[in-house]
Amino acid sequence: MTTGARKSFRHKRAGARDETRRVSPARAAAFEVLRRVEEEGAFASVVLAHTVGELRADDRALCYELTLGVLRWQLWLDALVSHFAGRDAATVDAPVRRALRLGLYQLRFLTRVPPSAAVNESVNLIHAAGLRAASGFANAVLRRATREPEFDPATTARGELERISIATSHPAWLVARWAAEFGASEAELVARANNQTPPVAFRVNTLRAGEREVIERLRGAGVEVEESRIAAGAWRVAAGAGGAILRALAAEGLVYTQDEASQLAGRAVGAREGESVLDVCAAPGSKATQLATLARDRATVVACDLYGHRLRAVNEAARRLRVGNLITVALDAESAPLPFAAGSFDRVLVDAPCTGTGTLRHNPEIRWRITPADVEELAARQRRILANAARAVRAGGRLVYSTCSLEREENEAVVESFLAAHGEFRQMRTGAPEGLLNASGAARTFPHRDGADGFFVAVLERG
Repeated sequence: MTTGARKSFRHKRAGARDETRRVSPARAAAFEVLRRVEEEGAFASVVLAHTVGELRADDRALCYELTLGVLRWQLWLDALVSHFAGRDAATVDAPVRRALRLGLYQLRFLTRVPPSAAVNESVNLIHAAGLRAASGFANAVLRRATREPEFDPATTARGELERISIATSHPAWLVARWAAEFGASEAELVARANNQTPPVAFRVNTLRAGEREVIERLRGAGVEVEESRIAAGAWRVAAGAGGAILRALAAEGLVYTQDEASQLAGRAVGAREGESVLDVCAAPGSKATQLATLARDRATVVACDLYGHRLRAVNEAARRLRVGNLITVALDAESAPLPFAAGSFDRVLVDAPCTGTGTLRHNPEIRWRITPADVEELAARQRRILANAARAVRAGGRLVYSTCSLEREENEAVVESFLAAHGEFRQMRTGAPEGLLNASGAARTFPHRDGADGFFVAVLERG
């Protein structure tokens, strides 16, 4: 947290009274991150990475817990605000509402935080934000919350879907969509899984070190790891505080943190030595560097993205991992034709822009940003990108389509539409564990079932 950010959270008046109004570093940082997420459209994971560097380890952990916890439980917390305030939470000034969410989250989820600290620190946040007039209101709301610790706003719901929406803190339209697709019970399981902290998953950079060597180094540091049941070569942290050593190994380029389902999509491409591979939507480089690594750095991987600044992240990942034969090209994948000769690639990956509804464990703010219209708009974009990319696949080559979305419109429907218009392609069975495959041979992963992000992966072959 920067010096300027810390100062902004101090009470404006000097002296002893200033000391009583100072906010703890973790809560001040969380309050600022939540402001940027809500007001600037920032992503919490990105802002946190640049905010917590100066915090002590315990404050850093608390900041992460508060930020992600409030984002995950935002709807449920706002329902609490409405009940305890006697007015709709939407009518409360945004900074006050954020402070109340932080206070209520601590009261309901953090048993190690004394209620008095949760209340006082939240009121101090409001003072520090220059809204002293609202401090009495906030204090009254939080004090009432301490007197009614068992109140559950989901009990006031009208109907099963509204109950699921409140109880799991997901938008009602998204719950209704999942209930229609998977059934209400399954929709609730998906939503509840989205509020769990995901395990850390990673792959070993076998261009730099042997897998056994890295795994033994982790276990020697007291980190219990286990092999993924979803993707070959993927690992997850099962127990132990592995954050520090994983960050160190990542900085050395020995590991790359990447969800298991994301690694499954890269594995489906099946890049081999001597082949040419195109990754159409490559940033930030997770799959492009994975493809180069799997081919032992002897395949030519062309990694593309719309914006040059996003490709810088791909190049930085390649340098850190010491991946060679990776070329970056800025292009608009929706524009036809792509700047490559027809049939010039053995394998093409379209990891398409999507709603990201399969990644809500990692990116909880997405649920508050997307709308039903986004699903339709993105599906149209996905169809255009897939059709454009298909032209670059050689005869007998492979086209892999993937998203981190749970929505059928972005997954099966896109593939079905593509195959109807491109008779030269046929769908193949994805090389994934049998339990992940649907009737068409595409792979599906779900947070509640597989403990990984929700992904869709389809493999298409050109005749």
